[in-house]
Amino acid sequence: MSLPLNTPPYRFHTMEQGLLLILFGISFLSTLVSLPGWIRRARNTGFVGRDLHKKDEKKVAEMGGVTVIFGTVLATLLYIALETFYYTNGSMTFLLAALSSILIATMIGMVDDMLGWRIGLTQKEKVFLTFLVPIPIMVINAGYSMMTFPILGKVELGLLYPLLIVPVGIIGATNGFNMLAGYNNLEAGMGVIIFSTLSYLSWQTGAAHASFLAASFVFAILAFLVFNRYPSKVFPGDAFTYPAGAGIAIIAILADIERFAFMLFALYYLEFLLKARGRFRPEWSARVMDDSSLAVRSKIYSVPHIAITIIRKIKGSAYEYEVVSSVLAVQIVISIITIGVFMRWF
Repeated sequence: MSLPLNTPPYRFHTMEQGLLLILFGISFLSTLVSLPGWIRRARNTGFVGRDLHKKDEKKVAEMGGVTVIFGTVLATLLYIALETFYYTNGSMTFLLAALSSILIATMIGMVDDMLGWRIGLTQKEKVFLTFLVPIPIMVINAGYSMMTFPILGKVELGLLYPLLIVPVGIIGATNGFNMLAGYNNLEAGMGVIIFSTLSYLSWQTGAAHASFLAASFVFAILAFLVFNRYPSKVFPGDAFTYPAGAGIAIIAILADIERFAFMLFALYYLEFLLKARGRFRPEWSARVMDDSSLAVRSKIYSVPHIAITIIRKIKGSAYEYEVVSSVLAVQIVISIITIGVFMRWF
């Protein structure tokens, strides 16, 4: 049976709020400072992608998500150092394992970003690579093997938890978070909302380290949004979506809030069903009209397509920033509902 991670010494300790804010500031600033250089080098080397939802399809720097992971990992390593040498609050093995999984996901995302569109990695090959992501979490047996299911109640899963639940959850989230993407600041906006919710829920359960990791993601993504907001100067790429998806699942596992993370992914389940309806053909993008507004190409094959259809019916035209804002608003509602269910549960 796994060790409950939110029991002493994993409950919130006496680390000063000012020190935590400094660490969050490091996550934010390291991402913010590194982005201009990344954008410049990406453009100079031709590592750019077309902005499909602009009339001129301008070229935008790719794979900027590596700076988010840089900021998150740097802040978390400093946090681990303080916990180890100053607060002496026990082993940081599980947090180091979390960083290992996140970095593996980042490398897979970078491979996909750099080679996928040139060599042509298949969807099956991409999914197969993500089987490496949960291994660090599996080998340390992180999380809780006692899970609560509807009707069944609490069930002790034993080895089924690290050998089945953990890999399925992490692999599913790693690939799932990558599905709802392709519009300016959509991926980053979804990341801010979901990681903020997970940080709060983890804090409520007393899972201090999981809460810190989630908050580090939030501050790094906020810095990234300075350049990724509409109109984007840099795209996050799979180097962001893969580790972000993995991070969401890992934080949920460490804080024992898997069922609430499952709720937060509601739009991604819908996205999967819509893409499956179109047999995963590349019709997730929208058609750009003469006035730069967006329209659905044929049928609805993506969540943003639903937003485009509704907005066009209401006001006659739908612009990219309106579509993204609508999707993010729905995610905020989902997060509020999830928090409400969590408060009733606990």
